[in-house]
Amino acid sequence: MANILHCANISVKFGGVIANDNVSLRIEEGKVIGLIGPNGAGKTTLFNVLSKFQQYDTGHVYMHGKLIDSKGPSDMIGLGIARTFQNINLFSELTTLDNILLGAHRLTGNPIANMYSFKSARKRERKLVERAGEIASMLGISDELDVVVKHLPYGIQKRVEIARALAGDPKIILLDEPVAGCNDEETAELREVIRKVNRDLSITILMVEHDMSLVMSVCDYIFVLNFGSNLAEGTPAQIRTNPEVIKAYLGQEVEP
Repeated sequence: MANILHCANISVKFGGVIANDNVSLRIEEGKVIGLIGPNGAGKTTLFNVLSKFQQYDTGHVYMHGKLIDSKGPSDMIGLGIARTFQNINLFSELTTLDNILLGAHRLTGNPIANMYSFKSARKRERKLVERAGEIASMLGISDELDVVVKHLPYGIQKRVEIARALAGDPKIILLDEPVAGCNDEETAELREVIRKVNRDLSITILMVEHDMSLVMSVCDYIFVLNFGSNLAEGTPAQIRTNPEVIKAYLGQEVEP
């Protein structure tokens, strides 16, 4: 399959600190891809580069082979790229339904045109609400649609954030530590959500995650960063037994 998103030779410096050093990776369409590495490896910086929240000193980012260096964060969903955040970034005073609908703002049409075609606007709104309900059902949060988000358990809030990302009809979702802070039960539930989104909706997923059990069980391919640079890439089986990866995580040499 073709690459849906890729970056080439990305470098990012914060003063004298090099966060990303000539990093390249390619995300194959339809796959679940993991991005892992020890703390400080540059994963979050690269994630922010790919979603255009972070400027880069050198390199290029491409979507479907087209250069998107000039694009900003607000352009991403229009290109088919959605993301979640490590720290839950929902509107806590709004309901689950309202939060999901906010993710569909690009599908609401032209505001000026809507003023002159109220009937058409209402029809579009009904379709978006119906779609939000379908997404909620798929993610197992249908019963929470009318609940104010701040009253929801942490694991459910994580699912609401994924639902909001899905509402924009993306082609690829960037998940930033989707199970961070979750207990074992919540992690197991989110594992199935990730699989379902990829399998049933054919959405490509790039995931930054520290939970190696999750990464190894859901990812088709994995990229590893260390000290801001590419260290290794391969299937879960290849990464699990890669001496350089083991050394980076354990800080010691590995017997051949």
